[in-house]
Amino acid sequence: MKWLDAERVLQVVKAWVEQLFTQNPDVLRVGLFGSYARGDWGVGSDIDLVVILCQTDVPFIERARYFNTSTLPLSTDLLVYTEAEWEKMLTEGHFAPRIEREARWFKHPDTE
Repeated sequence: MKWLDAERVLQVVKAWVEQLFTQNPDVLRVGLFGSYARGDWGVGSDIDLVVILCQTDVPFIERARYFNTSTLPLSTDLLVYTEAEWEKMLTEGHFAPRIEREARWFKHPDTE
């Protein structure tokens, strides 16, 4: 079975992120992490994304539903954090620091 290669996934994710930036000014950056960021993807791999927002009052468990990933070509795991939550997570534990290093980051044009 043929599966999408990393270059194609990166192109599609980049287009999705650019559209997201135009639609949602609270999005600071988006990171592609997991197998497609590491280069060890294969048949059955999904897209792993983390979205960092300025702020939100929406509970963590409900945030991902506000982001339409249906245009992405593969199943997508989406995590959405505020900037403050992410900064705190970077100092506690291993998950956020690993993602911070591993991810292919896309920054909102207004923050560069």
